[in-house]
Formats: sequence, structure tokens, C-alpha cells
Amino acid sequence: MTKAECFNAQISPNCQFLVLGSMPGVISLEKQSYYAHPRNAFWPIMADIFGFDPQLPYPEKIKNLNRAGVGLWDVIASCYREGSLDSAIKRSELEVNQFEPCFKQYENIEMLLFNGQKAATLYKQKVMPYLPDWAVQIKHQVMPSTSPAHASMTFEQKLAQWKLAFS
Repeated sequence: MTKAECFNAQISPNCQFLVLGSMPGVISLEKQSYYAHPRNAFWPIMADIFGFDPQLPYPEKIKNLNRAGVGLWDVIASCYREGSLDSAIKRSELEVNQFEPCFKQYENIEMLLFNGQKAATLYKQKVMPYLPDWAVQIKHQVMPSTSPAHASMTFEQKLAQWKLAFS
């Protein structure tokens, strides 16, 4: 099994929405970029919602999200996993990120948007029980995963649900 470690949070002081994945996939880890898999719908969805070119260089895509009040991070800080699938994560040895300091630093966060059910489940099981009441009260919503592995929804269906979350 390979040990995977998440990236630093991509959050700006004006962050209102924090998109949380579980753990970047192999291609994203290799490229050191969130949602780098060419078939992942995340960047095309965000580009459509916030009006930027999804082919921009990674730092420019992050700047566009941050300007729109959107940050990126993962629930898992490190884990052991073969491949990229969430189902391959060895749950007994995963470590979660420290959210309380994040929420204290970025007080404008109003909504957590989980990019898929796995991120939401892990957050509820491994993070929420250890948060103070004020942090547990931050609104959250499970979004359809933008991963190509989540093929039960079309791009248009995913886009429509993500648009609603930001409206």
C-alpha cells in the first residue's frame, strides 16, 4: 500500500464555501493539483459556475475560486491506499486534517460542500465528534462527486446540483 498525503488547504481570507474531498487521487498527487484527472468534472463545473476557462494553469484556477469565496481541502490528511478509489483507503490508518484551527483562522466559512459521500461520511465520523459546538454548527451539504468513478449522474446533472449549492 502507498501512503498518500493531502495538499495544503487552498483557502483565502474571504472563503465562504469550503469544498472538501476525501483524498486526492494518484494523478492529482503526481501533478500536485486538486482534481487533475482529465475526466474529473470539478474544474469544468467550477469554470462554468464562476466564469473562467477550465484550461487555465492550476494556480490561476485556484485564484479564480478564491476570488469567488471558495476554498479547497480534504478531510483526510494522510492514508494508505492502492490506486485512487476511496473504497481502497485503509480506514484503520487514516489521519484527518485539523479543522478547528482552520475554522478559527477562516471565520467567514459558512458552508462545507463535500465532494462526494465518502468525504461527508469521514467528516461526520472522524472530525465532527471532536469539534467544539460552534464548529459543528457550520452548515454542510453532500454534493455529487465530480470523480469519473461517479458515473451514475451526467455532467449536466452534477453541474445543476453544484450551481444550486452556490446560489
